[in-house]
Amino acid sequence: MTEQRVNVEVIDNIAHVKLNRADKLNALDMVMFLAIRSAIKALQKNRSIRAVIVSGNGDDFCSGLDVKSIMKSSSSMVKLLFKALPWRANLAQIVSTGWRDIPAPVICAIHGRCWGGGLQIALGADFRFATADSSLSILEGKWGLIPDMGGTIALRDLIPIDQAKKLAMTAEEFTGQQALALNLVTEITETPLADAQAFAESLLTKSPDALAANKKLYNKSWQGSKGWALFRESYYQLKVLMGKNVHRKVYNQTHDAEQQKPFLPRKKW
Repeated sequence: MTEQRVNVEVIDNIAHVKLNRADKLNALDMVMFLAIRSAIKALQKNRSIRAVIVSGNGDDFCSGLDVKSIMKSSSSMVKLLFKALPWRANLAQIVSTGWRDIPAPVICAIHGRCWGGGLQIALGADFRFATADSSLSILEGKWGLIPDMGGTIALRDLIPIDQAKKLAMTAEEFTGQQALALNLVTEITETPLADAQAFAESLLTKSPDALAANKKLYNKSWQGSKGWALFRESYYQLKVLMGKNVHRKVYNQTHDAEQQKPFLPRKKW
C-alpha cells in the first residue's frame, strides 16, 4: 500500500496537516498535490475546526517540486496548470491559496528546507513559525521559471515589491532569521511545531465566528478600495453579532472556569 502523502488528524478541534514524504524531503509529486488539495477541501467544509497546523515529517518542511517525478508523465504538467476559468486557482496554486479559504487560522511550522513550492504552501498560511536556521527560497528562478503556485498573492501583502522581485529573480536561499527581517515569517523559535500548537490552543478561547470574520476581513480588504473595506467591517460585524457565539464569549468573560459554555460550530463564511 502506498504511504499517505499527507496525514490529517483533528485533536481537540485543531487540525494537524503533516506532509508525509520524508524520504524525498517532502518534495511535491502529483500524489502529494492531490492529497493537499483533498485535505484543504475537507477542512474548508469542517465547521468544527478552530485552527489548522501545517508541518512536515522528517528533516524538512518541503523542498519544493519533485521535478523528476512530475516530468515522468506528459500529462502531469497539464493537470497541474489547467484551469477552466483564468481567475480561478489551478491544482498547483490551490495548495497555497486554498489555506486562505479555510475559515479558521492556519499556522505553518517551518524547519529545514522550505523551497519553491514548499515556500508557496507556507505563504498561503495566516502565520508562519520557523527555526532560525531553516532555509527558504523562491527556488523556481534557479530552473529558469517563475513562481506560479499562488504565493504572489501573499507576497504582495507581506513585503515590498522590490524585495519580492529580488528573491524571485535571484532564487537566493535565506535563513528563517533573515525571513523574519523580510517579514516573511511571523516568529522565530527553536520549536516551531510546539509553539504553533500553543498558539492554536490560545485561539480556542476566542469566538470561532470572530476568528473567521477577522481572517476574511483582512484577506479581502488588505488590498482594494477603502469603501469596500468599510462595508465589510460593518457587514461581517453584523453577521458575528447575529450568531450565538458572541453571546457565549460575553458569558464566559463574566463567569468562572466551571461555568464556561463551549462555543458552537462557526457560522458559514
